[in-house]
Order: sequence, then structure tokens, then C-alpha cells
Amino acid sequence: MRSSYTGEFDFTKYLEKVVDAETILYTGRVVSVRGLEIESEGPSSVIGEMCTIRLSDGHNLLAEVVGLEGKRVKLTAFGDTKGIEVGCEVVASGSVLQVPVGKNLLGRTIDATGRACDGMGEIVPETYYPAVANPPDPMKKLPVNRRVRTGVRAIDSMLTVGCGQRLGIFAGSGVGKSTLLSMIARNTDADVNVIGLIGERNREVLDFINRDLGKEGMKRSVVVVATSDQPSICRLRAAYVCTAVAEYFRDQGKDVMLMMDSVTRFAHAQREIGLANGEPPAQKGYPPSVFDMIPKLLERAGTNDKGSITAFYTVLVDGDDMNEPITDKVRGTLDGHIVLNRKLAQAYHYPAIDVLQSISRLSKRVTGKQTQKACAQVRKWMASYQENETMITAGIYQKGNSPEVDTAIEKHPEIEAFLTQEEYEPCPINETLDKLSALTGIEIPQEEYVENPAAAIPSTAQIVDEAKAAVPTLGN
Repeated sequence: MRSSYTGEFDFTKYLEKVVDAETILYTGRVVSVRGLEIESEGPSSVIGEMCTIRLSDGHNLLAEVVGLEGKRVKLTAFGDTKGIEVGCEVVASGSVLQVPVGKNLLGRTIDATGRACDGMGEIVPETYYPAVANPPDPMKKLPVNRRVRTGVRAIDSMLTVGCGQRLGIFAGSGVGKSTLLSMIARNTDADVNVIGLIGERNREVLDFINRDLGKEGMKRSVVVVATSDQPSICRLRAAYVCTAVAEYFRDQGKDVMLMMDSVTRFAHAQREIGLANGEPPAQKGYPPSVFDMIPKLLERAGTNDKGSITAFYTVLVDGDDMNEPITDKVRGTLDGHIVLNRKLAQAYHYPAIDVLQSISRLSKRVTGKQTQKACAQVRKWMASYQENETMITAGIYQKGNSPEVDTAIEKHPEIEAFLTQEEYEPCPINETLDKLSALTGIEIPQEEYVENPAAAIPSTAQIVDEAKAAVPTLGN
């Protein structure tokens, strides 16, 4: 074929064929299958390398190298091990898991390998990102100095989130973690949502997509799914895949909202793989690799020199114990934690956010002074009421004993009404701050309603410089 401009042959399509052609690769043979672990003699490979197991019925099974011992290679399959027998050929790919990414991902649902699983056809990628990557260079990260709106009144007021901040949502089972994530996904002002459903029930996948996100929410979202019945490696790698997708959009200069439900199931998946691979159990049966992998995954969110990833990670708190190993590790790694209280949920207080146990470490960077003053006042009233709740409800406390407690009792119904919100009730930031101002009687100036209210407040150095400039120079 000749080029219409130069008269020369166009070899582009032939070069593409050569690049895509299957070359001679390292191969090995399956020698044993024990539970989750598949052992083979060969191929020559590295940890994390993707391999193909060729079954006797002609089908292929994707697997990942998770351990090496002499000439033995330990693999975990991305599917059912049914059909694998001793002698099956194992072919190394020569590469680790690469995630196909691009703008075509918006509105789509993909699996733990980055392939479409929504029945809407294949996704044509713009490029590929490695599933396992290093966090951004800390010396090149943009500062967190802008507020991101979640549309959840209790968070936007009392636990304000910065653009590029990472928070955990901690709760036991059935307290409302997934519902809170769906509220954030629908109402946030971020450019793109990336949602990882890690180890979720099959029923909840379509429920979340159709009922919680809806058509409008799905248009700017990418959903990564690995259900509870899928192999451990799928649940593990799905967490990395959704992080890689978020990194792609961040590199395009977007503000990304990453939501992962849940880190606990990610940890459970690695525990299963690690124990099958011969790792010794450490805290509560978790091998050391779990506590090494959690910060490496979570630190990939945040800002870089192009865009931001604001991340919410849910943590299933075993037995409602906030000091169990995974909860403690995640809480120490993130920039804040939102605790959901079962007692509040039982009282039909939704979202069941326990404000006094929760904290956003960067909230003061992205809120104005009057907003901070109003939030502090609400917290004081809540703390005073909680401290005396037993006496109040038992009728022991007598009005007039303490003006502070009297005010806390008076304001309690208003605070409850302010912090509760219906699942499909949108609440813009202007409305949230108006209600906060009305509740506390503290006037919040209009400049604190903007995206970066802290920028509108002059620093001490600026005040000093302005004062010096205002003083006329005195002659001798």
C-alpha cells in the first residue's frame, strides 16, 4: 500500500502486527494444586508477573505469580481452579498486570483485570497503566488547600474534606457505609468518580449502579467490581486496578473522587493468599505482607503535580472494635476518619456519623475562621450533652444547675435535625453553611462559602507586611 503523499509504502499496519505477534515465551508445567495455590516447575518469572495456564480442554486461565521457591513457581488463578491438572502448560507473559485506561472508561464497569464486564462491548484504551505502582513523589505533590463538596451535611460542615485528602469510613456491618458512599458519589463536585466494590455481594453490584448511582451519576463514574465469590487474587487486584484508573484521570488534571468498599476485604484477600503461600500469621491471623501492602496502596491517592485524588476507604470494623489490627493500621495511615455508630443507626439517625469520634485532619486548611468557630461550638454542645446524657435521660439533672448543659439540652434537637439527612436529599454547601450559621448564631461571611475560603483569610505575615506598608516613612 502506497502513501498518498509520498508515494512510499506504508508499513504501519504491518509493524502493528509484528508488535502484537506472540513470541517465544518461557514455559513451565503444573506440578501440584493445593487449595488456592498452584505450583509449577518454571517458567522463569518474577513476582507479580501474569501467566497463562493452558487447560487440557483448550481453555486458558489467567494467573499471577505470588511466590518463588527454587525452581518452583507459586501462582494464584484469576478464576476457578477446576480443570487444572498436573502437566498443564504454564506460559509466562513477561509483564505484570497492566490496566487499560482512557476516557472511554467513563460510564463503564470493569473487572479485576481491567476488562469490561457490563455487556456493553470491549473498551478501546488510550494507554495502559501498571496496576501496582509507586505513590507520587512527596516533593512534587500539590498542597491540599481547596474544599471538596460531598453533599453530605454532617461531613461538609463538621468534617470538611480537602481536595486530595484521604479518609476512612469505619463501621461494623449494616451501619450504612455503602449508603454513605452512594450519597457522596451522587452529590460530589469532583470531576470523576472511581468506585471499587471489593468483595461485595453479587446482589449489591447492580443495586449500587442502578439504584444508588443512577444514570447521571454513572456518566462520570468508573466502577471496578470483584464480588465475594471471586478468587482472592481478584479481590486483591481490583483494589489496585481502581487506584490505577484514578491515577490516570488525575494525570489528566482532573479532581478524582476514589471510593473503595472495602479495605478490610482487600486485607482478607491478601491474608488468604499469604497464608496459602506459607507466610506465618501475625496479628489476628494476618501475615506481615498485609500490613506492608495497606500503606503502599493508600498512599497512591492524594495529589501529584497535575491533579488530585480525594479518597474514601471503608473499613469493616470486626466486632465494632476500633483497635483491631486493620482498623488501627488504616486509621494511622489516612488523613482522617469518619466513624459510624451502631447506636445512632438503631435510633434511625442517618447517616450514622459519630461526629465526636470522627476527625478530618485537614479541615482547618480548607475552612474559614467563622466556620471553624461555628463547628467548635456545635462540638462543645454535643460533648456537654453526651457527658451528661445518663443524668438527662434519667431525669436526675435539674435545669439551672449549669447554663452550659442547659444550652446543650436546648440545642440537642436542632443539632440532631442538622446532622441527619435523607439518602436522596441533596444539600449544597451554601445551604449547609446557612443552616450551621442559623444553628449557632455565628455569622459566616460570604467569602467562606467559596471553594478555598482559607485563601480569603490573610496570614499573619500578610497582616504584618500590610501594616508596615501603611506606616509612612519618617524623615530625620
